[in-house]
Amino acid sequence: MYSEYQHLIDLSDYPVLWWKNLIELGEKIYNNPSEYAHKCDGKIMATLFYEPSTRTQMSFQTAMIRLGGQIIGFDNPANSSVAKGETIKDTTKIVSNYADVLVIRHPIAGAAKAASLTADCSVINAGDGGHLHPTQTLTDLLTLKIEKKTLSGLTIGMCGDLINGRTVHSLCKALSRFEGNKFVFISTPELRMPVYIKDIIKANGSSFEEVNTLEEAIGGLDVLYMTRIQQERFPSEEDYLAQKNTYVLDRKKMLGAKKDMIIMHPLPRVDEITVEVDEDERAMYFKQAKYGMYVRMALIMTILEEKKFSETLKGKTYAGVRCNNPRCITNHEEYLPKSFRSSGDQTLLECEYCDERKLI
Repeated sequence: MYSEYQHLIDLSDYPVLWWKNLIELGEKIYNNPSEYAHKCDGKIMATLFYEPSTRTQMSFQTAMIRLGGQIIGFDNPANSSVAKGETIKDTTKIVSNYADVLVIRHPIAGAAKAASLTADCSVINAGDGGHLHPTQTLTDLLTLKIEKKTLSGLTIGMCGDLINGRTVHSLCKALSRFEGNKFVFISTPELRMPVYIKDIIKANGSSFEEVNTLEEAIGGLDVLYMTRIQQERFPSEEDYLAQKNTYVLDRKKMLGAKKDMIIMHPLPRVDEITVEVDEDERAMYFKQAKYGMYVRMALIMTILEEKKFSETLKGKTYAGVRCNNPRCITNHEEYLPKSFRSSGDQTLLECEYCDERKLI
């Protein structure tokens, strides 16, 4: 299935050179933003945010305004026709008539992919459930490029809710494409990185190890990527409380870190980084959020300027086969084709919307 518009659903849909060019453009805008003040004059961006957001939503909106464009959209589906039962297809089909680019955040995995199938403009994934968050990854890559001067040869620690963390999923997939990067996953057994992400890391030639405590890992890290325990992804409050406060970065733990290690966090934080750490010169999370605006400016410009067809679905449908993931968009919007990728072993399929694996 093809679209006449260019979309960003998953960074893996593009070659690494495309990412590098985008990061380079983001750095140019950061260094001289006034040069780009009218690049999107006359353009309209629609932001469809089906779940709460501060940084991502405002960052996209500010990026478009700074480029000279305008914005429409909603930040609460209760204030739109979604509250009446409107499907993603119908919402995006209508809103894409009014806009040149559509930015969607949704609590269900694969929602952005679903939107791209029928939208009459470009679609950007601003986060789909616990699945992917490609523009946060671009933010993270620009942060590393500016603050560490490289995207290669780094030891990156990822700490916290790794099973539900779409930001760490996307970043692992991206950084494993650069030479010499190593990962240290710091989590409880219940919150470990999904197997499919670890398989991607290995397939890309990178390595990883899994540890249980922050103290045993922090001394060897170039980058520490903290994440919050995401209450909204847990099936019950009891399950959430069992994991809450497991990992807290404080001044004492920072004593064991390298002098040039940097701390990153996609935000919002709850209590996983104490306020005292904010004064440490290695804390980059507030600057990281600002870098996100510049890289999103670069992305909007690139998506609107590069006119080419996108292959939205590359897999196949199989009679009677559905995704096993209850939080996959195909199990919420029945009209969607149930498309799966196969690596050659016809007994193992991977959902093209949420990456869930299925044996048949």
